[in-house]
Amino acid sequence: MVEYNVSLEGKTVLVTGAAGFIGSNLVKRLFQDVKEIKVIGIDSMTDYYDVNIKKERLLEIEALNRNWIFVEDSIANRDAVENIFTIYKPSIVVNLAAQAGVRYSITNPDAYIQSNMIGFYNILEACRHHEVEHLVYASSSSVYGSNKKVPYSTEDKVDNPVSLYAATKKSNELMAHAYSKLYNIPSTGLRFFTVYGPAGRPDMAYFGFTNKLREGKTIQIFNYGHCKRDFTYVDDIVEGVVRIMQHAPEKQNGEDGLPIPPYKVYNIGNNSPENLLDFVTILQEELIAAKVLPIDYDFESHKELVPMQSGDVPVTYADTTALEQDFGFKPSTPLREGLRTFSQWYAKYYGTEE
Repeated sequence: MVEYNVSLEGKTVLVTGAAGFIGSNLVKRLFQDVKEIKVIGIDSMTDYYDVNIKKERLLEIEALNRNWIFVEDSIANRDAVENIFTIYKPSIVVNLAAQAGVRYSITNPDAYIQSNMIGFYNILEACRHHEVEHLVYASSSSVYGSNKKVPYSTEDKVDNPVSLYAATKKSNELMAHAYSKLYNIPSTGLRFFTVYGPAGRPDMAYFGFTNKLREGKTIQIFNYGHCKRDFTYVDDIVEGVVRIMQHAPEKQNGEDGLPIPPYKVYNIGNNSPENLLDFVTILQEELIAAKVLPIDYDFESHKELVPMQSGDVPVTYADTTALEQDFGFKPSTPLREGLRTFSQWYAKYYGTEE
């Protein structure tokens, strides 16, 4: 186990993508658990999905009535990023802002270059010119592409992305490594595996399936149902992030007298991939239990098995050995428990209870 070398108490933390699914949950957790913490949030509030969900997340944060400042802007706006660092001087930065989604990157590549590449570059430059104790940033399980070896380990070669989204996330890791080497910036990248939960992203399968089933539409199950996903509940993701925030990779010099990059990458996944058909079965059972759907709903007539789609992969499976060894933590929320919480939230938020 590593020793914590970054105290969060009384610190100013910048969370980018603060109105997002993971970002908003992280901010709430920090305010609930850390004394005298100040959090600066930035989010561009794009309409990639329902902005009302993002606004609802922000209202929940504001209700905590703590040291919270929100900036509505994009990290691709260099002046906005520089102003935040100059005015508020964050000592810990958690970069969660990104254009997400594999499929959307095929039709809207510009959004990925702006947010994931230029935006992350702006964050790195700001960290370079201001004293930052630790930069933590979101990567993705997508970087593993179509690797045949499972479970996926951070030691695996990941040079063959199968989507632009994956390429931008791998680029983030490379850029962070370069800045860690050149400017001795402690950075930790986190490869998230299929995050889900209440008030999540409507473009994710569990949320999209729910919307379509409720509307009486047909859901498409790719690769004829033979996909497997390492579904990771959002509270487990946040637990991992909070622990990792508190340990910055150590600064040290090599034999040549130059800095060894204070750089690490971890997987955060459930280490237990679920078959997509089993996932759909559990989801439908929990949607009925939450009264989102009637008890006699005909699921078979609303399911269509289709081929694999471009940019997708058949399996995601996280090797979490390093996370367990260094931080004594492994995501463990069972899929049924997580989907039950989501279904109950959905029923309440959309008023679908029969």
